[in-house]
Parts: sequence; C-alpha cells; structure tokens
Amino acid sequence: MHLTFNAEERAFEKEVRDFIAANLTPEMKRATALTPSVFSDPDIGMAWQRALHRKGWGAPGWPVEYGGPPWTPAQRWIFESESARAGVPNVNVMGVKMVGPVIIGFGTLEQKNYYLPRIIAGKDYWCQGYSEPGSGSDLASLKTRAVRDGDHYVINGTKIWTTHAHHANMMFALVRTNETERQQDGISFILIDMKSAGITTRPILTIGGDHEVNQVFFDDVRVPVTNRVGEEGKGWTYGKYLLEFERGAGIASAKLRDALKTIRDLAASEATGRAIDDPDIAMRMSEIEVDIDTLEMTELRVLSALQTGQNPGAVSSILKLRNSEIRQAVTRLGVDVIGHDGLYVEPMRPLYRLNGAPGIPEEMLPVVPEYLNGRAYTIFGGSSEIQRDIVAKMVLGL
Repeated sequence: MHLTFNAEERAFEKEVRDFIAANLTPEMKRATALTPSVFSDPDIGMAWQRALHRKGWGAPGWPVEYGGPPWTPAQRWIFESESARAGVPNVNVMGVKMVGPVIIGFGTLEQKNYYLPRIIAGKDYWCQGYSEPGSGSDLASLKTRAVRDGDHYVINGTKIWTTHAHHANMMFALVRTNETERQQDGISFILIDMKSAGITTRPILTIGGDHEVNQVFFDDVRVPVTNRVGEEGKGWTYGKYLLEFERGAGIASAKLRDALKTIRDLAASEATGRAIDDPDIAMRMSEIEVDIDTLEMTELRVLSALQTGQNPGAVSSILKLRNSEIRQAVTRLGVDVIGHDGLYVEPMRPLYRLNGAPGIPEEMLPVVPEYLNGRAYTIFGGSSEIQRDIVAKMVLGL
C-alpha cells in the first residue's frame, strides 16, 4: 500500500467529500459534535447509515458479494479519514462491524439473506449481549442459560453494560447451552429479537450523565433455534472472532485526529485564554499527535489484510489498547484546556437538543462528559489487562 495517492484515489477522495457535503446536514454535524457517548443516537446515526446505503457504501469492509463496496485499502482509508474530518455520525457499529462479519463468516444462507441487507439498509439496530454482572473480562463464566425446548431455546439470565439496548430491536448474545468441563465449550451465539416477551431493559446512567448502557433481563424468553449462528457450543469461537472486528476493523486514528483537532481549536481560542500557549499543553498535544501517527500506520497494515479477506487477528488487541489509551489522553487534555469551565454541569441529554444557551460556550459542553465516559475505554471491549495478556501470548508464543 503506497502512502501517496494516485489520480484515481484523488478522484475518489473528491467523490467522498462531495457525497458528505451533499448528505451531511448541519443538524447531523452539530449533533455528532455534541454527543459525548460512544455511539450517535439512532435518529442521527441511522439516518447517516441510510444515506450511505443509498450510495452503496453501507458496509465498508464487507465482501462485495454481501454488499460491501469494491474499495482498495487506500480508498477505505480515504473514506474513513474524510468521514472523521467532516464529523459524520457514528453508525450502528454493532450491526455493520460486529455481528455482520460473524453472520457472513458462520451464518446460514437464510440468515445471510435476511439479516445482512437489513443491517446495511439501517432497518435493524443491534446491541451486544456479552457481559454479565459476574462475567466481564472473565466472559467464559457467563451464566445466562438457553435451554432447548423443541424448535426454541428458552433463555433466562441477565446481561449488563448493554450499549443502546433501549434503542435496539435486535441483540446478538452469548448464552450457555451446555454445562461442560471447559466453560468455553458450552456457549452458543444467538440472535434475539428485543421485542420478545420476557425481556426487560433497565437503564444505567454513566458517570458522565448519559443514558448509554443498560441491564437487560431475560425471563423465559423463547428464541427460535434457527436464530443460532453456527454450531451449538461453538459460540466462544464466534464471539472471539467478533471481538477481533470490534477491536481492530476500524480506523480509529482518523477519529482520534479529529478529536485532537477539536481540543486544539479550543486551546487556540480566547474562550480558554489561549491555553495552547502553555508549553505543557503544547507538548502534550505533540506527544498525542505522534501516538496517533504510529497507530495510523498499524491500522493501515491491518486494513490491507482485511481487504484480502483476512480477519484482524491478535493484532486487534494492540489497536484496541492504543486506541483506548490515546482516547483517554485526548479527553484528559481537553479537561485541562477548558480549566474551571469544566465545573459547569449540563444535565440535559442529548446535548444537541438544548433549548436555551448553556452557561459555557457550546463547544465546551461535551468535554467533561467525554472525559468521564472515556474512563470506560480501557474496560469495555476487553480490558487493557486482557489485551496485554493477548499481546504477550502472541509475542512469546505461549
């Protein structure tokens, strides 16, 4: 992969910019800038997903035969970078980048024909049922059970920290279908309609004040056996495969660079007393920028592998680890840049629906919530400790 663009790639870059200019409304852009959560609310994110679908760009990274665009690695990088630079909404990552690849890799023909077009078109909004109150990093100890009853599984148990479960109409979940000596061998991967009888969703407010995550309870929830992906008892394998895409299938460096630019613009404004003139602030910006550059080069190597049909593999743990740490460094810098203005608390959510003028400049509103919510970056998707274990095993061959 060359690091300079040829004429065809420059033309594609212009096509992406023109598409964004024609489809990204000021309301979408403002809502994205004022969203401190990991994902955009569905009314914003799914509107953008549908616009991408109309263009044929609804599933970057998917094979062409399943609806993915026929892009080269360079084109994928251009698309991700231009999207981040323009401030486009986050789409339903759990559909396109997580459950979609699992269905492509292990689903039945019927599952592929039904779910994949709906994911691309933005008709289904997915959430992830992995963690439980007693099973986070030790996910293999999960207790939610699915007992076979004819053509259905009957599910009982609970999932927690379920992002956007209150919005989702579908969940992909790991459930225990068998008691085995090795815990990982008794787990299956199941697709659950969130409108099923017996499902209760309880909100959890994050430390930043956002309703982003939930606890979901299952009481005798009946799910057709045809909603199981792959073989019974092989869900741990599929779940790990999905986590590789969750951790390493995107271009985090582009979004990190845009987040750092937002903080740099704040630091250069009179609203912060030109905090950028502080040598410590300036040095930390430079250090973060170098970290983003190094992450970007690793992502480009992984992107080339993905384009040939490979999954990210264990290097996804390196990407997840560095993305989490850099993201937290950016949010810490943001709090230091706005100083005492960070003491202002705006309880209204979502922030982009405020009716009156806030007590601080609008662009400062998401800084502290992003910092607070960002403490979870080194936990969700696999804690940093787990990622270091995976990297150690990869390097040492254990």
